[in-house]
Amino acid sequence: MGRSRILGIPMGLLLLADDATVTYCHSKTPDLQAAVSRADIVVAAAGRPHLIRGEWIKEGAVVADAGYADNTGDVEFEAASERASWITPVPGGVGPMTIACLLEQTVQAHRHRHGLT
Repeated sequence: MGRSRILGIPMGLLLLADDATVTYCHSKTPDLQAAVSRADIVVAAAGRPHLIRGEWIKEGAVVADAGYADNTGDVEFEAASERASWITPVPGGVGPMTIACLLEQTVQAHRHRHGLT
């Protein structure tokens, strides 16, 4: 859920590399509810609070909510957590990993640029 070059598209490509069948959706996808309700894995990265309703989540699905706006995720956490087998909270879920990866890549870029690798 999300088509950004920073998260949505790369995440889909990583899943494709592991032989997943990937459906890209975004905030303007017609019948978004139908697409989400079929998914075994939902990665939400649209930046629209509660765009994905909890009742849309397939029973037992895995939900990674990377959306963030107004201290709220893209997925209705409480309702979705009743259906999902695993779900990340917002805040405190994937955000700290994003920051850690950005910091690591920044240090690597600095070392490379200054011949320290």
